Amino acid sequence: MHGFLVIGRKAGLCLLACGLVLSTAACSGDDDDDGGIGPSGSANLPTQAQLAAALKTAQSDPAGNGGFGLNMWATVVDRSGIVRAVAFTGAKEGDQWPASRVISAQKANTANSLSLTTLALSTANLFSATQPGGSLFGLQESNPVNTDVAYGGNAEAYGTTDDFMVGKRIGGVNVFGGGLALYDASGEVIGAVGVSGDSSCADHNIAWKVRDGLVLDYVPGGVNPVSEDDNIVYDIDANGNSASGWGHPECADAATAIGEQLPTTHPISTP
Repeated sequence: MHGFLVIGRKAGLCLLACGLVLSTAACSGDDDDDGGIGPSGSANLPTQAQLAAALKTAQSDPAGNGGFGLNMWATVVDRSGIVRAVAFTGAKEGDQWPASRVISAQKANTANSLSLTTLALSTANLFSATQPGGSLFGLQESNPVNTDVAYGGNAEAYGTTDDFMVGKRIGGVNVFGGGLALYDASGEVIGAVGVSGDSSCADHNIAWKVRDGLVLDYVPGGVNPVSEDDNIVYDIDANGNSASGWGHPECADAATAIGEQLPTTHPISTP
């Protein structure tokens, strides 16, 4: 009888352990998603075709963007940080810097996650503040990119509607030009666009023109001391100090001139 009870007790413990494992697995299965659970993205976000068209127009602007004229990547995320569209210019994937696909997504995530309905921050606005001694130093080390999302799937599908990042949360923080929050006609922030593939200054110029082309630039205000929006700020002196605290390094005279004129050549929309 004693042996039977011991065996029975062991069997019961095994069943209990198995039950706990199965229960844990079931619970884990409920939460173990691919980083894509979240509210539905705004209906005002661009489709992949619309993003691709706006990117092509901006990148090939006859007025130029002050960079090298290279092909570009662009990514749009919704307000919850889920990638909704990825696009590129050029005949095929690989005509651009391969690294810029993920950088564009990182920029989109940054601009979205650090902008509000009352205040827009572009990735270009973050450079000075994240340098040693800056008010946001260390920010660039937070919220790392989800590498499983960034590099998964078939590379042949990158930049298409089947890009592996689409429908998943990418993460990442970037602190140089190329990321801008998207605002619809109601003034609501609905996500962001990130652009990469050229100099960081040209990236910002192209991103601004992409947002303008999508008419998702109802920006409420920003930290630029002149235009009072989220445009790039060029006020870093010879000692590396930014007068406003939101300055970005200059890349080329042409890029600086184009960037400073963006609020005039491509003014933000008003309700």
